[in-house]
Amino acid sequence: MTLQPIPPARYEEGRLLALAGFADRFGMSDLSGLPLLWQRFAPQIGQVPGQHGRDSYGVCYNPDQQGGFDYLAGVEVSTAGPLPEGFSTLTLAPQHYAVFEHRGSLQGLKATFDGIFLWLAQSGEQQAYAALFERYPAAFDPADPEAVMEIWVPLQRK
Repeated sequence: MTLQPIPPARYEEGRLLALAGFADRFGMSDLSGLPLLWQRFAPQIGQVPGQHGRDSYGVCYNPDQQGGFDYLAGVEVSTAGPLPEGFSTLTLAPQHYAVFEHRGSLQGLKATFDGIFLWLAQSGEQQAYAALFERYPAAFDPADPEAVMEIWVPLQRK
């Protein structure tokens, strides 16, 4: 299989985004805990105090030089009210993004990310030191071969 760059679907100016959900630390060498984090969080969707909308977000932030990063599986919240025990919050500042679409089940997500980072290396764009996130529409089904979700890659402004 030859890796192909994936051009962005569009560019967006992101807005302030307040999120609440479950978070944990991962390393690129072992991402097996990500599905488990989502399995723990999924029953909370629609029940989070102050939840705004039905989309969910997977956010990669606080990367280190060894390939480690924090990941939050969460939803947007409009209020900073009390949250149940075990919840984490994260606020994303407005940022310039390249937005990519992933089509199909999550089994192919790694190939999409590989194509995005190949595009980034060839595009002349520079990734900003800011959170990268996945946006899952309310009706997203991770097993659906026709499912569509978005990956928002922060870019440095030129």
